[in-house]
Amino acid sequence: MKTLAIYSNKGGVGKTATTVNLAYLAAQSGLSTLICDLDPQSSATYYFRIKPKLKAGHKGFIKGGKPIRSSIKGTDYDHLDLLPADFTHRNLDITFDRLKHSNKRLDRIIAPLKDDYDLIIFDCPPTINILAENIFNVADNLLVPLIPTVLSQRTHQQLIAFLKQKRYKLKRVNSFFSMVDRRKKMHLELMQTMSKELKGMLQTSIPYLSDVEKMGIAREPVPAFAPNSISAKAYQALWDELKPKIMS
Repeated sequence: MKTLAIYSNKGGVGKTATTVNLAYLAAQSGLSTLICDLDPQSSATYYFRIKPKLKAGHKGFIKGGKPIRSSIKGTDYDHLDLLPADFTHRNLDITFDRLKHSNKRLDRIIAPLKDDYDLIIFDCPPTINILAENIFNVADNLLVPLIPTVLSQRTHQQLIAFLKQKRYKLKRVNSFFSMVDRRKKMHLELMQTMSKELKGMLQTSIPYLSDVEKMGIAREPVPAFAPNSISAKAYQALWDELKPKIMS
């Protein structure tokens, strides 16, 4: 089993849209896939029309085992399950911090599921705290969406500096440009600059188009409700580029 975290320490960069669409494409490719929604906003859970609730809340989540298994829900798509978020996830970092081996609790929670799935994808909140360290420890690979803006570039530099300080392997980090507006000169210029400066950049970028925003209305992945759209083709290209890196 492989684990992939869609992570950024900056909000509003398209993490959840990436999680939902890549998980759908992974499942469509035949991989038994689980989305683990760690964000208390529960947007990934919402997109799949699933109630954002866990058995016994975050306390049941931390126990793992039966409470976790009983909380997993099937989606409308073959090979794709979801472990919903719960609003009590807002307390996960505090709870983890009180426990022994606090930065490896998530790995222990997920361990019993490793024989059930080919791929677990984590939709992560935009924080650098003990929960983030748990994510870094459990994920085989990190996928980081980057909007081509100065602030997104700056927060990514902060992330890389933190990973270096904590001695996490940077080769596990792959980034891609998200919410790209090619009509904006600044976007094009920053994409060129950042591509030269940053290691692990993928070639595929995701455009800033209304199809992605319509996910909130359709409550489906883009390739499911608009399979011939530019956005759907972009996510397919991203998955095709990413899959060999994470499943090898």
